[in-house]
Amino acid sequence: MHIIVNKNYLNYLNYKVKCALGKRGIGKKKKEGDLITPKGVYKIKYLLYRKDRIKKIKTTLKKVILKKNMGWCNDTKTSKYNKIIELPFNYSHEKLYKRNNIYDIILVLDYNMNPIKKNKGSAIFIHVAKKKLDKTEGCIAVKKRELITIIKRIKKNTKVKIVSQI
Repeated sequence: MHIIVNKNYLNYLNYKVKCALGKRGIGKKKKEGDLITPKGVYKIKYLLYRKDRIKKIKTTLKKVILKKNMGWCNDTKTSKYNKIIELPFNYSHEKLYKRNNIYDIILVLDYNMNPIKKNKGSAIFIHVAKKKLDKTEGCIAVKKRELITIIKRIKKNTKVKIVSQI
């Protein structure tokens, strides 16, 4: 069974929740930073989470605890593009250990990972939404408690299907 993302909703096994998408909606991703949530079908590679904020998380997915020195490279000038990196890092990146709670839980999708194409876009996640479900830079975001509910239900082979907006 797939997680379906369409318009402003994420649906899995009849559990439907509002979600935030990229500022330019769902479409064909053209380049790094284009603010588009890429349509397609993606595997969930693994789950990242903050152990200090999420005490117990039940899932069959591979889990990785976020550490203060973790980031994600979004710089095409390095071979680390679209990968987890260790901070400090001399190229453009995003910190994964944030003061706000949006990265308390992250489902890492396999967008542009096999093979990685420079400038095609990096870091498409399902993560915790901001309070008002503000638009993202291309990720999918849902409320924290809803994300925890979804994570409990998904399996290792669950895929995320992002479909064009109607």
